[in-house]
Amino acid sequence: MGREGAAGARKLGLMSVARFSIRAMRDPITGDTRLALDLALTVRHDGAGGITDDLHDTTGLTTWVRAHHDTLPDTDGFVADEATLNAVRELRTAVRTLFARAVRPGEPSAADAARLLPLTEALRRLNAAAARTPTVPVLHWADDAEPVVRHQGVPGEGEIVSVLARAAVAFLAGADRERLRACHAPRCVRYFLKEHPRQEWCGPACGNRARVARHHERHKRAG
Repeated sequence: MGREGAAGARKLGLMSVARFSIRAMRDPITGDTRLALDLALTVRHDGAGGITDDLHDTTGLTTWVRAHHDTLPDTDGFVADEATLNAVRELRTAVRTLFARAVRPGEPSAADAARLLPLTEALRRLNAAAARTPTVPVLHWADDAEPVVRHQGVPGEGEIVSVLARAAVAFLAGADRERLRACHAPRCVRYFLKEHPRQEWCGPACGNRARVARHHERHKRAG
């Protein structure tokens, strides 16, 4: 093979690796990953320069839980009480603290960067929440399949909190954690998963705002 052929082969090889990497990063995320992210994203920008909390009260938690009927147990008749609200909010603080650790050396979300928990306390809260509801092995055996054992939570007062905590544990211990980033575009406090290697922001709107802000800053310095 001549020089041109070898160079072409190397180029094709690099392109193949790049395409493979992008495809790999765009693999569908797990239900645990989505649930952990959705919990963290209940803290968000309010569109007017401040921060809003979707879990501000029991009504907010009730609405949020019922919207996750496909991944959380017994959501149809769920009505949050103050104890469950406090438990979920405490868990969320721990999860966001651990998200801040996961994105290092990058900066955490600006929403709570100044009031994160100590790591040991965040881990204690997460593990305690995960242990609130015991699990039991449940046998499933379809007519045309081998028997399968799944671990199922025992219904109880802390089941939703426990499910959320276990989802966060699975996400933080899994491969999706390596894709976690904090979006630092103006007026954004979201965490997100990178979908391709060059992604810097959670979405196109944030990318546009960040580019405009950089443009203005360059002109300001030049002037």
